[in-house]
Order: sequence, then C-alpha cells, then structure tokens
Amino acid sequence: MYFEEKGAYTGEISAEMLVDAGVKYVVIGHSERRDYFKEDDVLLNKKVKKAIEAGLTPILCCGETLEQREMGVTLDWIRLQIKSDLAGVAAADVANMVIAYEPIWAIGTGKTATSDQAQEVCGAIRACVAEIYDQATADSVRIQYGGSVNAGNAAELFAKPDIDGGLVGGASLKADFGKIVNY
Repeated sequence: MYFEEKGAYTGEISAEMLVDAGVKYVVIGHSERRDYFKEDDVLLNKKVKKAIEAGLTPILCCGETLEQREMGVTLDWIRLQIKSDLAGVAAADVANMVIAYEPIWAIGTGKTATSDQAQEVCGAIRACVAEIYDQATADSVRIQYGGSVNAGNAAELFAKPDIDGGLVGGASLKADFGKIVNY
C-alpha cells in the first residue's frame, strides 16, 4: 500500500483502493519490502498513518537479521523499529493494530526461532508499546510471530503469553494449513 491518495505510482495501490475492494488489513513493513524496495521507518510511519486514516488495520512487521541477532542487538533494533514506525500514532489506533515479529533469519529458511526466543521478542514488543503508550494499549495490541510458522510448531508458539497468532507465509500453501488456522 502506498501512502499517497492519487498519482502515478506504478506498482503501488492506494489505501482507498484497498478499502473499495473490501480489504480490512494491510501488511506494512514486511522484511521483503524493507529489503527489496528499501522501505525505511520514515516511509513505514507514513503508511501506518495512511492505513489508519483510511480505516484499514495495519499489520506492522518488525524483525532482525541473523547478524543483528548474533551481535546481541535484537531487542534494541526491534524497539527502534516500533518507536519509529508508530511515531505520532494515537494509542487508540495502536490498540487496534497487529504487530508481527518476523525474524528475517527465519523467513523461508526452515529455521524457526524457538518458542522462548519468539516470546522474548514479542514480550519486548508489548513492553515497548506499554512504554510509549500505556499498559492497556500494550494489552490490546495483537502480536503475531511470523518466522516459518507451520503446523508442527504453531501450538507451541501460540501457547506463549505474548504471541497472539501467526503471520503465516509459505505454510499457507500447504494442505495442513488448516491445523494452524484451527489452533
């Protein structure tokens, strides 16, 4: 989704067009968009605000590379992304959003963060939202895990207190996807 209402932005779609098509949620900040299209936090902040203004629910993605994880800066990096991407967004709007933690090193690689690693970061996301806004907002925001979720690991991941669901990629194309949906 692009943040401008009108104009010649080939390959992009406006929030208004998504609403007209009946779309309710929009993924913003996915690692592929950040990487391939060099979308930065300034642009993502504009997209979050535009989505909310149009009546869409943003699914804001954040995550770290393997290098960042190995350097021990995962939580600092995630906090920076959350604070930048939500700058100027009202607490009531954040409370209705979805934030998805997608460890870049686990996407499409078959590697998955352990449920404890995923919980640590998702808990830090919730704590960051509480720090920026308040505990009620942090308790209301839905937090998803999105790093190679599949039918074999969904139950363990979704049992963690700060993981409210999954941002499922490749596993959504497999026959056992229903097991994830019906968890």
